[in-house]
Amino acid sequence: MKKSAIILMMVFTIITYSQKKKNGTVYKDHPAIVVVEAMQQAVMAGDADKVATYLADDFKSFDGNNTNPNDEGRNKEQYLKRVASFNKYVLYPSLKRHGEAYPDAIEYKGEEGLWVQTWDYFRGVHKETGVKLDGPEHTLFRMNSDNKIVSRIHYSSTTNGEIGRSFSESRNGTIYNNHKNINTVRRVMAAFEHNDLETAYSFFTDDARFSSSESARGKSLSVDESKANSKGIMETWDITSIDVKGYPDYLEYDLNNGKVAQSWWTIRLVRKSDGKKFELPIMYSHDFNDEGKITGSMAYYSSKHLED
Repeated sequence: MKKSAIILMMVFTIITYSQKKKNGTVYKDHPAIVVVEAMQQAVMAGDADKVATYLADDFKSFDGNNTNPNDEGRNKEQYLKRVASFNKYVLYPSLKRHGEAYPDAIEYKGEEGLWVQTWDYFRGVHKETGVKLDGPEHTLFRMNSDNKIVSRIHYSSTTNGEIGRSFSESRNGTIYNNHKNINTVRRVMAAFEHNDLETAYSFFTDDARFSSSESARGKSLSVDESKANSKGIMETWDITSIDVKGYPDYLEYDLNNGKVAQSWWTIRLVRKSDGKKFELPIMYSHDFNDEGKITGSMAYYSSKHLED
């Protein structure tokens, strides 16, 4: 049995190795790569005349993301019209090699010309809607013997559905200037003003998270950590008052069922060490659950307002 297994393994090994067959050469550096990358940069510049010098007369461009089996692509004239209008729709375009990736030129045996494949990263802004275009792209170029581009097959992840949606107005919920959750925020701020931490934190869920514009990225505090931080502040500062600026907004979003109260305040403080008075402008964003409890607090402020 053992002998049979060894023979079987040898047979599979022979089959595996017998299937390997070279079919051409892959180049890291090649004149065709220079042509392709020059053509790509001419596209970014919207220079249709320059792009035309790199294309064969029978050039065709295909969208690799198109699932239509009858797609005939764009011919040279159609593609150049698209290049000429590129800068009418895209601001600040740039196309660079994606990270450590680099193009390959592949010369297949028995075939005229060769293929160049690129891995790039495109950035830009849609001119009319302001939507950011940002993502990797992969493109295949087939070259003829004159080093002209015969075909282009383009795969992109930068197509942004937000562009199409941005051409029509749509609503995403309701804004309230009076709401029970706004009342909750007022009660929280009043409790902090009177150093009543027990009441203040009673409006939060047990797993609520607290962060600020000065927090380390991805860093937030638990309820217990936030309480400890508040106690430390009260040891250093006396709160004279916390006064609302304008009025809070409460937003109920249709998208993802978000419930957020935004409010603006001026916190008036006195430093205990020397009696110096300070005013701290601050904005809060409080997330609510369906039960009216606060699940998250984000504070936007600058501690520079508390410096001498």
